[in-house]
Amino acid sequence: MTTQDTPLPGPAEQTIDERDGLYLRRAIALADLARERGNRPFGCVIVAADGQVLAEDHNRNGETGDCTAHAEVQALRTATPRHPREALAAATLYASGEPCVMCAGAIFWSNIRRVVFGIDAVRLRHFRGERLDQRDAELSCRDVFAAAPTPIECLGPALLSEARTSHEGGWKP
Repeated sequence: MTTQDTPLPGPAEQTIDERDGLYLRRAIALADLARERGNRPFGCVIVAADGQVLAEDHNRNGETGDCTAHAEVQALRTATPRHPREALAAATLYASGEPCVMCAGAIFWSNIRRVVFGIDAVRLRHFRGERLDQRDAELSCRDVFAAAPTPIECLGPALLSEARTSHEGGWKP
């Protein structure tokens, strides 16, 4: 079992400002809620440029049986029909964990151009027990964003000591 004092291999932690910290902590709290409800521990908050929360949700795979019910996709399903693409372009998506390839694609299609995440995919593999059958599908969200025709700013990993607590003790993939 890993403790918060044990360093895990992965990319260097990035420093974020107070506003980003506030919303990333909310995403982490949603990840804890997901875990309490029997889901994988991931949360997401989408915030407009003016600070209005446009949507938030947590992973619902365990509750729904839907393999696409990741926190980011769930939040995007709420936000995109309600807010114009221009508003989403100025919004920030906060994810407790680095968005997977599917979620990164959904972020691109939503027109969101800024992402801040907690724990990175490299460290997540440790908590998940290094599932070798999924390793080939694990590109960084930065790889997906780099292929987009419009720039998508990506900050993370951030608040690692807080973001990893949702994953302590392992979880079922």
